[in-house]
Amino acid sequence: MAKVKTAMMKAAMSGLYHTGAHRLLAPYTQGVGVIFTLHHVRPAPAAPKEFAPNRILEVTPEFLSSVLDQVADAGLDVISLDDAVTRLESGDEKRFVCFTFDDGYRDNRQYAYPIFKQRGLPFTLYVPTDYPDGHGDLWWQALEEIVSRAQDEIVLCRQGETWRLPAATDAEKNRAFEEVYWWLRGLDDVVQREVVRKLADGYGIDLSAECRDEVMGWDEIRTMAADPLVTIGAHTKHHYAIAKLPEAKAMEEMVGSADRIAEELGTRPVHFAFPYGDPGSAGPRDFKLAEEAGFKTAVTTRKGMLFADHRQHLTALPRVSLNGDYQSLTYTALYLSGAPFALWNGFQHVNAA
Repeated sequence: MAKVKTAMMKAAMSGLYHTGAHRLLAPYTQGVGVIFTLHHVRPAPAAPKEFAPNRILEVTPEFLSSVLDQVADAGLDVISLDDAVTRLESGDEKRFVCFTFDDGYRDNRQYAYPIFKQRGLPFTLYVPTDYPDGHGDLWWQALEEIVSRAQDEIVLCRQGETWRLPAATDAEKNRAFEEVYWWLRGLDDVVQREVVRKLADGYGIDLSAECRDEVMGWDEIRTMAADPLVTIGAHTKHHYAIAKLPEAKAMEEMVGSADRIAEELGTRPVHFAFPYGDPGSAGPRDFKLAEEAGFKTAVTTRKGMLFADHRQHLTALPRVSLNGDYQSLTYTALYLSGAPFALWNGFQHVNAA
């Protein structure tokens, strides 16, 4: 199903691009800027796998460099989130792009940072503080490994009943991953992690070791934070979906992550990213909580461009994902026009409800 949706989306976007409609719409849809979100930046595997559901979270260094070239050719400035706020609040209409990276993966330092450093361009790194402490759960990555190792089927307990999903072929594995992933996303986050840990134990997967391998430790983050080009933002403590938490727990996740970063780096972050960031993970209550927690901005993954109206909604900012399945400058040209998101959002500038 996910592959079918991706194919349909690519066809629709290609049609939009080749008709030139995005260029006609751009004066009305491009806004004043865009915030791009990324996760992994690393070389493509020598032998791509048919079953790789988390591939959407990866782009290559070459693609990232080409996007930066495209942004420069389009005449947009790459600026920090602090400067983005200044521009929004002052009414500056010079268009800009911000680049943000979620979760603090080690490949960000190895592959992405040198690209930005060479060009003298800023970016923001959002850190869920349990991860550099070595206690994080990259549960979506563990789930991919679990399904990959399954020989015939995945067996789960769901609502007290045994749930069996075929997982012998790549097609079955893709279907099984998608079904289990979205079921897990609907669970209480503590229960979700318990389910994945139990499954991981059965397949000999050490989630804590996996986190330590993939994510930077505090010393590495501290080295990056010493560069004025790098802004460190908060991303909760446990990477929980804020909207699913009681208010006091939600505030604890946000404030606690900022406290931990301040303790390690000596500077308290003023920028925050909601884990997952979709409407089911961050809503109006949570945008207000982020402001009360003292954050200057908070970003979501609601698709959209930045408009002047966003100066009144700085803790509900949209972002556009540089998705591993869409590594083409055709798609990023569409993104910079804002046309796909205007169509998606019914041409409303702010989606903060």
